[in-house]
Amino acid sequence: MTRRISARVRILLWLLLVMAVGLVSVATTTRSILLRDVDHRVNGLLAQEAGEFANFEERGVDPETGRPFTDPARLLREFLVRQYADPDEELIGLVGRPGSTPAQFSQPRDIPVALPLHEDADARRRIFDSPDPTGTLHRASGEVRWAKVAVARAGGGTEAAFVVAFHPGREQAAVNEEFRILLAISGVALLMMTGVGWAVSGRILKPVRLVRTAAAQLTEQDLTRRIPVHGRDDIAALAETFNAMLDRLERAFAAQREFVDDAGHELRTPITIVRGHLELMGDDPAEREETIRLVTDELDRMSRIVEDLLLLAKAERPDFVTPEPVQLAELTADVYVKARTLGERDWQLAEVADVEAELDAQRITQAMVQLAQNAVQHTTPGQAVRIGSRADGTAIELYVADSGCGVQAQDADVIFERFRRGTSRRGARGSGAGLGLSIVRAIAEAHGGRVRLRDTAGGGATFVLALGEGHT
Repeated sequence: MTRRISARVRILLWLLLVMAVGLVSVATTTRSILLRDVDHRVNGLLAQEAGEFANFEERGVDPETGRPFTDPARLLREFLVRQYADPDEELIGLVGRPGSTPAQFSQPRDIPVALPLHEDADARRRIFDSPDPTGTLHRASGEVRWAKVAVARAGGGTEAAFVVAFHPGREQAAVNEEFRILLAISGVALLMMTGVGWAVSGRILKPVRLVRTAAAQLTEQDLTRRIPVHGRDDIAALAETFNAMLDRLERAFAAQREFVDDAGHELRTPITIVRGHLELMGDDPAEREETIRLVTDELDRMSRIVEDLLLLAKAERPDFVTPEPVQLAELTADVYVKARTLGERDWQLAEVADVEAELDAQRITQAMVQLAQNAVQHTTPGQAVRIGSRADGTAIELYVADSGCGVQAQDADVIFERFRRGTSRRGARGSGAGLGLSIVRAIAEAHGGRVRLRDTAGGGATFVLALGEGHT
């Protein structure tokens, strides 16, 4: 099995690779620049010495005769006497014939190289025979840069040449030594960068490790761990995103557990009733018919409970509502028309708000009809039930007000919870499971609003969907 390389190690390796390439490139470029400077200096020195000799040959006079030089050998001697060479430079006069080893005139001094040119007869001959005015001589004992000025012959006399030679070995060695020093410094810098990079990458990746550790420790039973958020950089944003994901997961698992618990709690009773009636059912046709009716009623109630629970579970989804521009007056009138079929009550369309609002018309209608159904269950035939809507500034309200028995003060905080009924409802008509007002609250909150309970003048209860901003 291939061993996994951590992100910290990969970051450090890439950092060291990039830095190593950069440092080597800098050192190599510096070496190239220094070698080029050596070449330029050597070429300039060769050109200068050759130019001085050419000028002396053209304008110089023999101190013995007072006339221009006619003897190449004497010309070379007189010029060399007047020159001072650099430590790595040789000034040599050569006299002879092509193909033969020329005689030489040179300054008697030590040259700091393994084999000076004035001691290398073969090298002098090759330079003397070369048709080029400049060149480089590669020898086992070291490289030689040279420039040559052929001496003019008088009447076809003896061949002669002035040669300036430079041994660049020491300067090249100094450049190479500087290159090695730069490489050594780069190596030390890489070692230091390894430590610094390891510490910095560890600090930067610490939140990532925390995310990984938290993810590894997450279970369906424990989603409470969160990542500490420090700073405002990308890592902090990652931690915030991970925490937000954990919040969503925790809500989703809580909703799932709540759904399962609620379903198990509420479905247990009808299932028990159905089983009991089926087990006790006899052969009498009337008894069988009554048992089937009771079982069918309980199955219908189970179906409504499941549908309501599924609806509440769906309320956690972002697409539970799809708002769009809706005329509030038209919506209120539609709710009034649909509510009139729920029971024989004194239905009244109290008021309408003539505004346009961003709402999910189907969900709002569902909530208002549920409130109307709740009002029917708490009133008797002929009692008034008012439906209306109003707008005040940026606030929108839709309400259902009944003239029934109202809601007890101790029940006002619990009637919107699942499977909770007010004390005044116990024994009231209807076989609901106590999910209706929970559905209304979920629809209101999905619109960014809330459902409120108010007392009705003269008795009864008023349920209000307060949806806040969103109208024009």
